[in-house]
Amino acid sequence: MLIRAVGLDELPLLQDIERAAGQCFRDVGMPEIADDEPLPLGELARYRQAGLAWVAVNDADIPVAYLIADRVDGNLHVEQVSVHPDSARRGVGRLLLEHLANHATSEGVPALTLTTFTEVPWNAPYYVRCGFRLLDDGRLTRGLQKIREREAAHGLDRWARGCMHRAL
Repeated sequence: MLIRAVGLDELPLLQDIERAAGQCFRDVGMPEIADDEPLPLGELARYRQAGLAWVAVNDADIPVAYLIADRVDGNLHVEQVSVHPDSARRGVGRLLLEHLANHATSEGVPALTLTTFTEVPWNAPYYVRCGFRLLDDGRLTRGLQKIREREAAHGLDRWARGCMHRAL
């Protein structure tokens, strides 16, 4: 599967992918997450313009998954990674994470970070298999603390969440 930068005209597809990928949260009693709207097109365009938005495309060059990242405290932070359910369980998310790791390494970035639900099987347990480890709250950088504060304000702390780190 090819990983490439997202095209400007593909930004609405990212929203569609995220909506479809989020539906699995209904199965674990988190319908609010399934119903949460993706980032607006303007914000997605900002990630694209910063060179921090990638898609995994199928043989027809149509995006089936995407990853966007932020620069946080000298690391690259996975803001969102979503895989369309039709392409799930094929290693596509891992390919996107590895692409980000390679990009980070080429820039001399020492680590990847992310925040995630700790008790959802395709979240924290999955990221552990991808080389991430949970951080104790006392080890959070100021940038990660701010992200967690924004998430709490958005209501995400209704479910167990944590920050994860992967040294490169």
